[in-house]
Amino acid sequence: MLNAEIEERRKSAMSRGVGVMTQIFVDKAENAEIWDKEGNRYIDFAAGIAVVNTGHRHPRVIEAVKDQLDHFTHTCHQVVPYENYVRLAERLNSIVPISGEKKSIFVTTGAEAVENAIKIARAATGRQAVVAFTGAFHGRTFMGMALTGKVVPYKVGFGAMPNDVFHVPFPIGLHGVSVQQSLDTLNYLFKADVDPKRVAAIILEPVQGEGGFYEAPREFFKALRAICDEHGILLIADEVQTGFARTGKMFAMEHHDVEPDLMTMAKALAGGFPLAAVTGRAAIMDAPAPGGLGGTYGGSPMGIAAANAVLDVIEEEGLCDRANQLGSRLKQHLESLRGDIPEIVDIRGPGFMNAVEFNDVATGKPSADFANKVRTEALKRGLLLLTCGVHGNVIRFLSPLTIQDGVFTEALGKLEEAMRAARAA
Repeated sequence: MLNAEIEERRKSAMSRGVGVMTQIFVDKAENAEIWDKEGNRYIDFAAGIAVVNTGHRHPRVIEAVKDQLDHFTHTCHQVVPYENYVRLAERLNSIVPISGEKKSIFVTTGAEAVENAIKIARAATGRQAVVAFTGAFHGRTFMGMALTGKVVPYKVGFGAMPNDVFHVPFPIGLHGVSVQQSLDTLNYLFKADVDPKRVAAIILEPVQGEGGFYEAPREFFKALRAICDEHGILLIADEVQTGFARTGKMFAMEHHDVEPDLMTMAKALAGGFPLAAVTGRAAIMDAPAPGGLGGTYGGSPMGIAAANAVLDVIEEEGLCDRANQLGSRLKQHLESLRGDIPEIVDIRGPGFMNAVEFNDVATGKPSADFANKVRTEALKRGLLLLTCGVHGNVIRFLSPLTIQDGVFTEALGKLEEAMRAARAA
C-alpha cells in the first residue's frame, strides 16, 4: 500500500488536531532504522521524540514484555498490585538525584506525570500557585497547557487555562535574556502578581525540549533552589525528555549542583511502552490521601516490565558514556560546517540531546524556513529529523543511543547533504 493512499485515509478518518510531521507510514523498525509501507529505509534521528533511547525493539525490552504477556496484562495496580511495580519504584528511588528517603508513583504519560506532580505539590504545601517558564513544554492536558510557555499550537482555541499559573522568561543568552533578567522578573512577579507564600512550586525542564534544547544555566538552578528554600516553594524538575541517559547522565539534574524536590519522567523510561513516573521526597509524595493519586492504566504491567529492562540496558551497555560520545561527534561535525552554512548561529546540548539553530543570513532573524528546508531535504535522503523552538528555527537530534557506528556515520553524511541542499535551494 502506498504512503499517499494511507495519508488520504488518515485525513478523512482523523482529527486535523493531531498534527503529523511526515507522510510516511511505518511498517517496521529496528534500533535506529525505520522502513515504511513502500519499503523505503530511514535513519531515525527522532526516536519517537526521545522515547526509544535504547533503540526500536531492543531485544531485552521485547523479551521482558513477552514474558509479562505470558503472566498477565492488566489488573490495575490499585486493585491487585504486582511486585515489579514495587521493584521499579525502588530502583527509581535509588537513582534519582534527590537525597534522603524517596517514593514514586507510576502513571501513563508525561503530561499525566506533570499533572500529578502539581497535585502533590499543592497537597504538600497547601498552596495553589505555580511558576513556569517561557518556551516550556509540559503537555497538552489543561494544566500541561497552562504550564507550557508557547501559545501556538498548544493553547490556541482551547479557552481559559487553569488559573494561578505564572510565567517567567527562561534565560537564553543567545536571545538576549540573561540569568539575572530572569531572576529579576521572578522577583518582580512576587511583588506585582503573586505572594511567594502562595506559590506551591516552580517547574522547569533542565534542558527545554520543544522550546529549543536550551540548557538551564547552572547558576540559574542554584538561584532557584535558594529562592524555593527561602519561601517554602517546591522545585520540580521536568525530566520527561531529558531523562534516562539522553544528556550523558541518567538524569539531566545530575549536571547541576542542586536537588529538586520532585521529578517527572516518561518517554525513554519504558523504551516505547506508555509509562510515566513522579519521584520525590517521601514526605512530599505522601501528602495526598490514599486514592488521591493513580489511574486505571497507571503503571501498566507491560510498561513496568519494559522499564525494568531499560534500566538494565542503560547500565550494562554504558549508554550514558555512549550519549557523550555520539553528541561529541555530532557537534564536531556541525562545527566543521559553520564556514559553509552561515545560517548556523548555535550548536548546543549536553550528551546526545543536541540542536543546531538557524538564522536568516540577510536579516539575522530566526529562520524557520531554513530549518524546515533542512528537515525536508534530510527526509528525501532517508534521514528523519525534528524541528523545535519558539521560532521553529531549531533542528533537534534525538537518535537512539544504541545507534550503530556505521549508521551514525551515514546519518552525518545525509545531514551534511541536506544542509548544503537547503542552502542551494
